[in-house]
Amino acid sequence: MFFKRVEAVNISTEQLLEKVRAKDDFYLLDVRTQAENVSQAIPGSHHIPLQELGNRVWEIPKDKEIVVYCRIGNRSAYASDYLAREGYHAKNLTGGIQAWNKDVNI
Repeated sequence: MFFKRVEAVNISTEQLLEKVRAKDDFYLLDVRTQAENVSQAIPGSHHIPLQELGNRVWEIPKDKEIVVYCRIGNRSAYASDYLAREGYHAKNLTGGIQAWNKDVNI
C-alpha cells in the first residue's frame, strides 16, 4: 500500500511580513498553549492549541493560505504537515514567534 506524503512548506518572517503589509488574504494560526497566546500573539492571528487541532480543524478555512506558528517552529511544523495532508495550503513560520520578535519591528 502506498501513501501520498504531503508536507507543508516553510515561510520566513520576512515573507510573512510582506504578506501582512500587502494585506494578503490568509489565515494566521497560532498553535501554542492558551498561556503562551495570552502572553503575546502576532496581531490578527487565530488561536487553536495543537492538542485541539484535530477536533477543531473545521474552523480553519480551506479556501485560504494558512500560515501556522508556535514558539520556535516545531509544533507549527507538525500542525502544518497535518493540515497539508488534510487538503489545506499550509505554511510553517520558520523560527516561530521568537524569530518574528527578533526579525520584525512593527
